[in-house]
Amino acid sequence: MEIMSGPDSDDDRTFKDLNVVGMLHQFWEQKQVKGIMMETENLVVYESIPSPGPPYVCYVTLPGGSCFGNFKYCYSKAEARRDAARIALMNSTFNELPCRRITPEFISCSVKEAVSTTSGNIADASDPGTSIGAYCLMLEFNTGKTMLEFQEIMTVFQLLHWNGTLKAFREMRCSRQDVIHYYSQQRLDERTRSHMALDWLQKEQQSPGLLSQELQLAVKELGEARRTGRELRFYKEKKEILSLALSHANAEDLEGYHSEEMSWREENEFEYYTQERHCLEGSTTDASELCQFHSQESDGESTE
Repeated sequence: MEIMSGPDSDDDRTFKDLNVVGMLHQFWEQKQVKGIMMETENLVVYESIPSPGPPYVCYVTLPGGSCFGNFKYCYSKAEARRDAARIALMNSTFNELPCRRITPEFISCSVKEAVSTTSGNIADASDPGTSIGAYCLMLEFNTGKTMLEFQEIMTVFQLLHWNGTLKAFREMRCSRQDVIHYYSQQRLDERTRSHMALDWLQKEQQSPGLLSQELQLAVKELGEARRTGRELRFYKEKKEILSLALSHANAEDLEGYHSEEMSWREENEFEYYTQERHCLEGSTTDASELCQFHSQESDGESTE
């Protein structure tokens, strides 16, 4: 669960006069010095959204990809930058607490909590074919990571679910274990975004106007999530993927873009079938939310 604070909360008064932008940079710089994270050129990246006047919006992306935005109504770009840094700093420091690290004890408690909020039972934890089992397997794959790191990995699966890729894996009879194992090691990059954008271009061809509708919805969801202090990577990636697809949606761009992406697919897709018929390689969300995601995925788009 992300830390959320209202405009008049104690957290606002605590951070009011601090140099939160510098503190956030120093926090992640120290983690780099300690060797906790890989070296990156830009430790913390800010993105101010162009606007002729208030309210101003700023996003801050942390190493690994977690993203936060300003919570308050901001009257200047500098204020929006500070507020985004404040939200990111609060979540970054909270994420360092021992209770935010995935351990066997944490997994046991999380699975029990998930069982109590779904229709599953504790015996399902040993069966990856169930939503509880898939959730347990995801946690076990990521033992030792913090919940913020886990959310970064879960964002990949949320996008695959949203994009319809998990449904395709299910139809191809891929094993859920192999899909989880493979994508737990993948990072979102420009090629992955382009791949997903191509899928949406194909949907646009089948249903003209779909891209514009989905983009409007994504922008709305991103704004709502930002104003509630959530981690934003999933919402922001959706918006950017749809924007990329829409930018190539006219007839002049589509043919060349399609050819380029199909070439990439041929080089990088899964080798879907082996003798065992397995797939092999050729806004921090709390435990209940993550299990709900797996439950939704099981209802219609499981990779079982």
